Amino acid sequence: MPQFDVAYVRSRFPALKRVIDGRPVVYLDGPGGTQTPQSVVDAVSGYLRAHNANIHGLFATSEETDAMVLAAHEAAADLLGCSWDEVSYGANMTTLTYLLSEAIARDLRSGDEIVITELDHEANRGPWLRLQERGIGVREVPVDPATCTLDWEALENLVRPGVTRVLAIGYASNAVGTVNDVARAAALARSAGALSVIDAVHYAAHGPIDVRTVDCDFLLCSAYKFFGPHVGLMYARRATTQLLEPLRLVTQEQEPPWIWETGTLNHEGLAGAGAAVDFVADLGTHHLKMAADRLPAGLHGRRRAVVAGMLAAEAYERPLAQWLRAELSDIPGVRVYGPPKGHARTSTVAFTLEGFSAGEACRALGRRGLFLWDGHFFAHRLVERLGLLAAGGLIRAGLAPYTTEGELQRLVAAVADLAKAVR
Repeated sequence: MPQFDVAYVRSRFPALKRVIDGRPVVYLDGPGGTQTPQSVVDAVSGYLRAHNANIHGLFATSEETDAMVLAAHEAAADLLGCSWDEVSYGANMTTLTYLLSEAIARDLRSGDEIVITELDHEANRGPWLRLQERGIGVREVPVDPATCTLDWEALENLVRPGVTRVLAIGYASNAVGTVNDVARAAALARSAGALSVIDAVHYAAHGPIDVRTVDCDFLLCSAYKFFGPHVGLMYARRATTQLLEPLRLVTQEQEPPWIWETGTLNHEGLAGAGAAVDFVADLGTHHLKMAADRLPAGLHGRRRAVVAGMLAAEAYERPLAQWLRAELSDIPGVRVYGPPKGHARTSTVAFTLEGFSAGEACRALGRRGLFLWDGHFFAHRLVERLGLLAAGGLIRAGLAPYTTEGELQRLVAAVADLAKAVR
């Protein structure tokens, strides 16, 4: 099997040259935001340097901005597997979800219910929980703390025809990496006459997305989780958008995708988001032989390259994450959290270290040039159910296509040293 060319990938990221205390920095903070390749940096700065203008003007830079904005929507469509006019940009996923919840809430009545999960990031919980103020019921699918997986029997019982109006569920847990069967969830929602809302912020950096196959109504993600700048994206099924009344100005364009895009967009962010998709496509073109046997039939052009890039990165990261989980589990005082063997999961590894709060451990690791996250990562309900809030939450290491085996060996050695210090 052709090998993943991690040296090629790393050559694209200027941040990887950083050194702390004589040692190269190891960026394992990807679930909070990946590093950006030079091509994305160039796209953002290039737009601001040479094309900066507002849209729909009758002069060169405005016309160039119009073209770039359209190109950014086309790139996002190739990432998600939809039409360009079904992808809208916004400040971030959270803001877009609030906008979406307000649009849906216009048609809800007291007694209607929304189903959310205990596994989700707060961005796919808070906007729906807020609707309780209007008499809308919110039911929560419980998570099993022992396995960090959802109770699907409970989910099926909570989604009720004629009562449930929305099922909001995450594609993957940003805290522990659990991947959910979102196609199954979307089908369940549809059978009950409910809308499905998928939070794909974490998953978007770890596997290919096809909204047609998932068959959801809405799917949201953020470009900064897959090598881009800080902008959010939302897929909105065109037929579903036509049933809703999003918050908008009378002067705003009234057709998708513009109907969801309030105010002036972050144009330089859109330029970078398009470049981020192109980077993933380049990753796929470079590793096409590695992903060829897993590529779905019928894909063409950039969409085919994007899917190949995600498949190649996933195939590279998965065994590294398995190795890291096994090595950490062998260190006395370390407990690794996540779904059981055989359950789909991303290359995100969450753990605790006896004798250290998550913050203390991450600070000590950070001084060694190892960048990891600590806390609840806005998966507040999950970490609460795990009983870890008072102890500072989890330590989280997130792998990316630029992560190397040697970097993970450094992490394991450093955690082992910390463990010895308290024994």
